[in-house]
Amino acid sequence: MMTYRGRKSFFGKEKVYSMIGFSVNALNYYGDLAPTTSKFSTDISFTRPAIGISFGHRFGPRYTLTANFMYGAIKGSDQKSADAADLDNGVYRYRRNLSFRNRIQELSIVASIDLFENQATYISRVAWTPYIFGGVAVFHHNPQAKAPATDLQGNPLPEAGKWVNLQPLGTEGQYAVLQKGDSTHKQDANYGIKPYKRIQISIPIGIGVRFRLNEVFDISGELGFRYLFTDYIDDVSKSYVDLGVLDSELAKAMSYRTNEILPPDHSYKGRDGQTYKVLSGYGEEFTDDKGNTNMRGSKTNKDFIMVTTVKLTYILGKSFHRAKFR
Repeated sequence: MMTYRGRKSFFGKEKVYSMIGFSVNALNYYGDLAPTTSKFSTDISFTRPAIGISFGHRFGPRYTLTANFMYGAIKGSDQKSADAADLDNGVYRYRRNLSFRNRIQELSIVASIDLFENQATYISRVAWTPYIFGGVAVFHHNPQAKAPATDLQGNPLPEAGKWVNLQPLGTEGQYAVLQKGDSTHKQDANYGIKPYKRIQISIPIGIGVRFRLNEVFDISGELGFRYLFTDYIDDVSKSYVDLGVLDSELAKAMSYRTNEILPPDHSYKGRDGQTYKVLSGYGEEFTDDKGNTNMRGSKTNKDFIMVTTVKLTYILGKSFHRAKFR
């Protein structure tokens, strides 16, 4: 008896359970088309909805593994978000005048750890508990923008006013083909970079709190982030290129959009032989002696997405156990 220390707790199969969930989410985008240069800058007015479904499996007193599918959208606009009077942050972005929308389809596997454990069955689970979560996700994205009325030469665009896919256009020179022996472009130009993929990997992490509604329903709130391995969720990352290397009038019009709000102050002859009128600092390849370029975006920080979630879950294969009175 002196060596007996009690029965060892064991999370047996009678305590394991699965659940399905439905979530309503709010998505906020952080990237090159945010209001300021801060990594944590976002435009709350562009918060966009998303919906999700999930299947979770509770396999320990604190531990749950969940598969989720989410569909939603993000959006950004220099003209609506940037402050033209802000000489430090806003004026450059306002003059750049880029915009986008992106519809996201995400499939994720996430593990969560509860702060308060439950060693008993689902019936005796705690009334509420905070938790943390992390995992891996694969998602499909497709940045789009509305085409302007005319191309850079003033000719009507057939796509005027329509949402067009940006990735196939190579707006930062991804599809540029230079003549053999052409060595006039600068070393840090974008020519030759690989087009970005529309299927990408991300890392979902965050915190949440879950409340028990009754024996089979829970409701939870989460604040999560999607750390991305791409800087092109908004189709913007690096420097402007010579507009003459872009292979269509539509690509040129979507790459340089300052002309839609401000007049040019000089012109240059592109590699295609056309003359392009642009505003200084925008729409052309340029590198000074110190390595400064006409930046279209910043490749230093990857884009990321904030996801705010309210989720209702139902425990599968269980029923209410009510006491019977005679």
